[in-house]
Amino acid sequence: MLVFYAMIKEEVGNTNGRHGLWRDNVRTISTYLGIAAGSFIFAFGLNYFIIANGLAEGGFTGIALIIHYLAGWPVGTVLFLLNLPLFFIGWKMWGKTFVLKTILGVAAVSVALDLTQGFGLKTHDLLLAALYGGVLSGVGLGLVLRFGATTGGVDIIARWINEKSGISMGKIYFLFDLFVLSMVAFLFGLEKALYTLVAVGVFSQVIDRIIEGFDEAKAVIIISQAVPQISQAIIKELDRGATILKGQGAYTGQDKDVLYVVVSRYQLLRLKNIVQEADPRAFVIVNDVREVLGEGFRRPG
Repeated sequence: MLVFYAMIKEEVGNTNGRHGLWRDNVRTISTYLGIAAGSFIFAFGLNYFIIANGLAEGGFTGIALIIHYLAGWPVGTVLFLLNLPLFFIGWKMWGKTFVLKTILGVAAVSVALDLTQGFGLKTHDLLLAALYGGVLSGVGLGLVLRFGATTGGVDIIARWINEKSGISMGKIYFLFDLFVLSMVAFLFGLEKALYTLVAVGVFSQVIDRIIEGFDEAKAVIIISQAVPQISQAIIKELDRGATILKGQGAYTGQDKDVLYVVVSRYQLLRLKNIVQEADPRAFVIVNDVREVLGEGFRRPG
């Protein structure tokens, strides 16, 4: 609670003007409510599905679960204690703001884990437990990260090793999770480790979706002799904007117009029809876009 108070006080103190102060206060309160909600969802998913069925997780959460299964200590308390030495590393390496956000995230998750301890659904189908546990815990931790908190653990270790040695953070995450899964297989059996791997995979995918967004769209590049007609049809029929870029053919050396447009996945077929009608020989490239901010899509912030 002291961490929450200190961070709220610091952010509120930095605002100027009555309107700006009110807006920033609302944003600050929303941020901490989001972190609290995400922590509870993560903790509930972990306790209700993962812990209730003897499964584990990757990272420091996995280490905390192994200690919990072997010694019976509360998961949240163990997780917080494991992170304590890393707070000092973070303070020395990246300063006060980073450490405060890390303490906030770790404390919120740890408290929520201990508060929801004892809630569980025991099932004979460990695959369902792994899937639902991965989804719920991924949604929860994704919200915590999206609202600006960090959860310490392997994040700090990976970042520190990366800066000292240049080893990629992805490799460090992989090696640490491999170590945790190996410990689970050795202590509790290969079957539990394999189901834990399913939960970790689902968990990672859900976190990516929460952080990067669900509003998928398609980015389309169109090289055509009929770019003006196509762009006007896009504006009129799809109610989308487009950008005309200037290009040059590498083989012919001729100047070409290149049209760049982002549409929803539901509009893609109609866009293809528009291009086909205007220029059957047009060259079209379609890319997946995970998140779009701006006019016609979701507003930033």
